[in-house]
Amino acid sequence: MSDTPDSAVRTYIAEHRGAFLGDLAEWLRIPSVSAQPEHDKDVRRSAEWLAAKLAETGFPTAEVWEVPPAAPGAPQGAPAVFAEWPSADPDAPTVLVYGHHDVQPAAREDGWDTDPFEPVVREGRMYGRGAADDKGQVLFHTLGVRAHLAATGRTSPAVNLKLLVEGEEESGSPHFRALVEQRRDRLAADVVIVSDTGMWSETTPTVCTGMRGLADCEIELYGPDQDIHSGSFGGAVPNPATVAARIVAALHDEDERVAVPGFYDGVREPTATERELLAELPFDESEWLRTAKSYGTFGEAGHTTLERIWTRPTAEVNGIGGGYQGPGGKTIIPASARLKLSFRLVAGQDLDRVEEAVRAWVASRVPAGIRHEIAFGAATRPCLTPLDHPALQSLARSMSRAFDGQKIRFTREGGSGPAADLQDVLGAPVLFLGVSVPSDGWHAPNEKVELALLLKGVETAAYLWDDLAGALQ
Repeated sequence: MSDTPDSAVRTYIAEHRGAFLGDLAEWLRIPSVSAQPEHDKDVRRSAEWLAAKLAETGFPTAEVWEVPPAAPGAPQGAPAVFAEWPSADPDAPTVLVYGHHDVQPAAREDGWDTDPFEPVVREGRMYGRGAADDKGQVLFHTLGVRAHLAATGRTSPAVNLKLLVEGEEESGSPHFRALVEQRRDRLAADVVIVSDTGMWSETTPTVCTGMRGLADCEIELYGPDQDIHSGSFGGAVPNPATVAARIVAALHDEDERVAVPGFYDGVREPTATERELLAELPFDESEWLRTAKSYGTFGEAGHTTLERIWTRPTAEVNGIGGGYQGPGGKTIIPASARLKLSFRLVAGQDLDRVEEAVRAWVASRVPAGIRHEIAFGAATRPCLTPLDHPALQSLARSMSRAFDGQKIRFTREGGSGPAADLQDVLGAPVLFLGVSVPSDGWHAPNEKVELALLLKGVETAAYLWDDLAGALQ
């Protein structure tokens, strides 16, 4: 348990609130859109701004890291920021905080009420691109560590504190794993804290415990060398579009489980405790369906909706095509057809084994006379931190203190992100500290952050370093 006094932390945050929000507004004015080449200089300016701010905060090391191209002749990656503040305690554990400083594209004509890169504060919220995703949630660590020092009288953090702030997360993190592997020694840590996530709601503070992984593939099916007459040849040669349809139809069994042999090998089933904790969340299925723009739930038998999107692996058809698509009829056997499939993976599944299983299953379903090619894209590994891990319990305690003793509940994320690369390369558990809420509108017009919640993130960070130091020693 942290010895950091709550009153001292809250007093320090209140006294420095204005300067902190001024810094955030200044950073949000930099349109660091990594997906648009015309903003390459702005992404670099954003990295340099952050490095300077971290040095001003007190980090003895604050560097802009160049990201090498993925291949000779390819464009260079967007710059990342690394900072380090060693603890005076020689036995202190090391914590790495991850976030990103690039943002999604935004323009007034997209539906913004104000200029997306000229932040405004209204009714306790700051509006601007990156306010929640992810500049606000990166910057709260600057005030958090200062509050931690002021309240404890320390001159250095209770942990060896490192930050890695990526510059191309919104572009798919194409160089991130290579960067982590290249800088593995500098990034070594006992625990990774990801501050690029959120909570269940304004009134239900939560900690995410894991994210699913992702593998995707494209399948090309080739039949005749050209489209041929279905009257002259139909029924006597195989049709690649029919084969594509049969592959899709066979992808799931009658219980909506993925029918690829070996797909579930190693899957870590949710424990009874985990299922009970998920069931405690105030989940409104009707409201969730409205958000999903859908009209009924569906999925693997024996699991709730939250379990399906957080704890179970899936297979989805992302696209299917082939043959004539124009108006009217065209009686042909098409020369080719194609499928796009994606697989969300959970802890325990091995990416290479899943890919091998899918390749073998597809090959087994392709008849003679049809050639096929299957290509997998870059994959993302799943990550999961056990509920009884001392670092996770430390984070939950710290957040509970910031939220006036409220019980902290646990969630997972159904999507995928670069956090798993940190876990995989560094061999450290990944925790998620985020205070954004669904209404913040990530990637949407009028993105905002609730200022009261952002300051709760500051407060959580202020308590966390002392608590983690005790929990991990």
